[in-house]
Amino acid sequence: MIKTELLDPDEAGITRAAGLLADGALVAFPTETVYGLGADARNNLAVARIFEAKGRPRFNPLIVHVASADKARAYVAWSDQAEALADAFWPGPLTLVLPLRADAGLSDLVTAGLPSLAIRVPAHPLAHKLLGAFGGPVAAPSANPSGRISPTTAQHVIAGLDGRIAAILDGGPCPVGLESTIIGLTGAPRLLRHGGVPVEQIAALLGADPVQDTAPQTLIAPGQMESHYAPAARLRLNATAARPDEVMLGFGEVECNLNLSPLADLTEAAANLFPHLHSLDALGMAGIAVAPIPERGLGRAINDRLKRAAAPRP
Repeated sequence: MIKTELLDPDEAGITRAAGLLADGALVAFPTETVYGLGADARNNLAVARIFEAKGRPRFNPLIVHVASADKARAYVAWSDQAEALADAFWPGPLTLVLPLRADAGLSDLVTAGLPSLAIRVPAHPLAHKLLGAFGGPVAAPSANPSGRISPTTAQHVIAGLDGRIAAILDGGPCPVGLESTIIGLTGAPRLLRHGGVPVEQIAALLGADPVQDTAPQTLIAPGQMESHYAPAARLRLNATAARPDEVMLGFGEVECNLNLSPLADLTEAAANLFPHLHSLDALGMAGIAVAPIPERGLGRAINDRLKRAAAPRP
């Protein structure tokens, strides 16, 4: 166990966080999606510490965060489709999986030994400042124990990883609240994970729906494991009311303990999903009943997270 520092979102905090990353330590930091658990993506030992702190399987690759599309080109083979998607959605909640450059210089643990790399440019101003101060690529999965509810506040990170990581850069709640959408571009465009950019927007830009990889034999991006994002309580989906041993997570006009969005706004619901799951799970009930969520726009990403959270645990 180590003492985890809570750093303020000011110049001193950013400088301290960048210094810790340079020393091979782990630093949690906010992005617009969720808090990431950052390490120098070029440092084998630092990246190994991510897997150790989270209890994450080594075959599950990581996303590398960089400060700009120009920086991304140093690590992946760029393409016209990558350029179009980056122009439209970076900085922002979109991750691209592209062929890894032979001279990328990244730890093999980042890619789980695969010939491709998941990479993105986050939009959160504090993440951007940290990446600029550090000056290199940062591997960063969600800053939580593997398979559990993703963290959208520094307090969520403390609850899951206190004593296992060097520091947390506290930037307040994450505004999007769902992980990035992941698009594979190692061949024809493939949807590898629903997320903060609705797939309809990506399809409109590409001129066609990306093929969805629903049951990959090999994980080539985060968020593809069947069981993920899970609270301690069991989840029951598409419920109209809670049972005696459950609490109710609502959407729209429904009697519930917490409501993702009383006005049925999917953007609000996405931002509230993980915080509300954390809050309801803390009540210690056996189950959480979840109201139906429309399968459109960000609703697709919300339902993806809920289905994985409700899946049988390994």
